Amino acid sequence: MSETFDPVRIGIVSVSDRASSGVYEDKGLPALRDWLTRALKNPVTFEARLIPDEKERISAALVDLVDQVGCHLVLTTGGTGPARRDVTPEATLAVADKEMPGFGEQMRQISLRFVPTAILSRQVAVVRGESLVINLPGQPKSIQETLEGLKDESGKSVVAGIFAAVPYCIDLIGGPYLETHDEVCKAFRPKSAVRPPRAA
Repeated sequence: MSETFDPVRIGIVSVSDRASSGVYEDKGLPALRDWLTRALKNPVTFEARLIPDEKERISAALVDLVDQVGCHLVLTTGGTGPARRDVTPEATLAVADKEMPGFGEQMRQISLRFVPTAILSRQVAVVRGESLVINLPGQPKSIQETLEGLKDESGKSVVAGIFAAVPYCIDLIGGPYLETHDEVCKAFRPKSAVRPPRAA
């Protein structure tokens, strides 16, 4: 007997002046799509956007993905450093109902295991309506590390990735029930929030 899983619509946004103008190939959107496809059991519809580092355009894209398209999760990549054109966190906070600072704190903890410059990253996460919006780093390797966490040689988790907390957060804000492949990222829920499998 097979299980059935809630469908989910996910927005993926790559913020880059050069990639959006065709100077080089964007690697953020493929990295996000690949990881989410491996991690989630749910049928996923992706809504992708590639936009320049412009605060108003980033904010407008987030509002559209949440309010009009109906995404319950939006992940952005790029534009979170201290450079003048890095405005993704400001654009994200501008459309927020609530800030979720724990996500940014954990992402920096993960990245600090590799580079001391991780303290320069400014990723934020927010809730808008019934959607969770998370800023991720710009590099595909860093995207995977922050979402998935770090494992030792035996495969045991050393540092939890941020995605382990995403399904329960989306439960709490009224979204679909996300289920993950444990070997990629084991979602955590309190026992009282775990839903028994549903037959197809």
